[in-house]
Amino acid sequence: MATSEAQPARKPLIERFLAPVADVRKEEVPSALLMTLIMFLILAAYYMLKTAREVFILSEGGAEVKSYSSAGQALLLLILVPAYGAFASHVSRIRLIQWVTSFFISHLALFLVGIAAGLDIGIVYFLWLGIFNLMVIAQFWAFASDLYTPEQGKRLFPLIGVGSSIGAWLGALEAGWILERIGPPRLLTVAAAMLILCVILTRVVNHVTPRTQVGGEVKGVDKPLGREDGFRMIFSDRYLLLIALLTVLLNVVNTSGEYLFSRYVVEEANSAHGAGPESAAARQNFIGSVYSRLFSTVNLVGLLLQLFVVSRVFKFLGVGKSLYVHPIVALSGYLLMLRAPSVHLMTWLKVADNSIDYSLGNTTKQALWLPTSREAKYKAKQAVDSFFVRAGDVVQAGIVFAGERLALTIPAFASINIVLAMGWLGTVAALNALLMTKAKQTGASKL
Repeated sequence: MATSEAQPARKPLIERFLAPVADVRKEEVPSALLMTLIMFLILAAYYMLKTAREVFILSEGGAEVKSYSSAGQALLLLILVPAYGAFASHVSRIRLIQWVTSFFISHLALFLVGIAAGLDIGIVYFLWLGIFNLMVIAQFWAFASDLYTPEQGKRLFPLIGVGSSIGAWLGALEAGWILERIGPPRLLTVAAAMLILCVILTRVVNHVTPRTQVGGEVKGVDKPLGREDGFRMIFSDRYLLLIALLTVLLNVVNTSGEYLFSRYVVEEANSAHGAGPESAAARQNFIGSVYSRLFSTVNLVGLLLQLFVVSRVFKFLGVGKSLYVHPIVALSGYLLMLRAPSVHLMTWLKVADNSIDYSLGNTTKQALWLPTSREAKYKAKQAVDSFFVRAGDVVQAGIVFAGERLALTIPAFASINIVLAMGWLGTVAALNALLMTKAKQTGASKL
């Protein structure tokens, strides 16, 4: 009787538990889970700080600040990004992350002192949070892309993205509870405690992550970065320049969609209930109901995509081809909007747009940095994820300003987004070719 072939060894329980989300190897489990926890804490802290922002800005000219904040933040980032790069050239990556994060934590202490003294901090806090959100989150994703090889990042980033998604969701929920029962200052205190924990966990994850040989260099070598400037690196490397262009186009299309959605909802509210002061309550209820459904659906769909779809798309399409999904969905939605725009259609367009952006789109954008140099991961990425994001906001504000002056209709604005989405697709196609070259150079031909 023929002997049966040996059965493959059964995977450990933790690997089987994580398998629906990501393909995590046994030796990678401690590092991957710690990095997921760090991203959970960062996003939870941000959403607490974001909730406090709305309270602080409420009585201090919020609409005007929101109109000009992107330009102000972009100007500040022209100073902060080079300063960040210069500091990174003199310290190890652990000291870089710990000192920069601690720098922002110290500002929270100053804001608490200002609140206790009865000062109006709303405008300064609003501008500060916009910079904190971009720089600190970009820094921790840079750390993740530096910890892992391209092959590891392709497998592990979907799990780390789950930490971001759940952190944003639970952070917003917890913020509401704290705000209602204790007050806005406690949000800053809790967020500061979370960020301090992130600083501690960063050293731990750096210690437990296995060192892997890549391209003749030991991954995780903790030494100061080279002296290259982040902006100069972007404009001298076509791959990095295309990532920056992708970031600007994506942001312009997405924020223009937000503007179109809000404008159409207001028009529908006026059409249904009238524009007079006597129907203000009815219009507010209509608008609040639409946005409540939008936010809850986006959060749920985004989390489900991150949990069960992102890793599978990465596995079957790869990082490069996954980039096509978001612009194709956006382009299809705006083409439909040319025929018969409605609240229902625009709601589902924004659900698809935002949920993909928060899950597959964000994870894919982070994975683009895996085959780049350490200097690019920290310095160029910081410039892209902060300055170029805000540059996209400024471009979008200019489009809206010009469109309002020209009295453009919603279909006309949608036509502009169609052109931008086609440019977005072209950028993705160019990036794919260069990504393949970068991946082969690092030995990750399947990236």
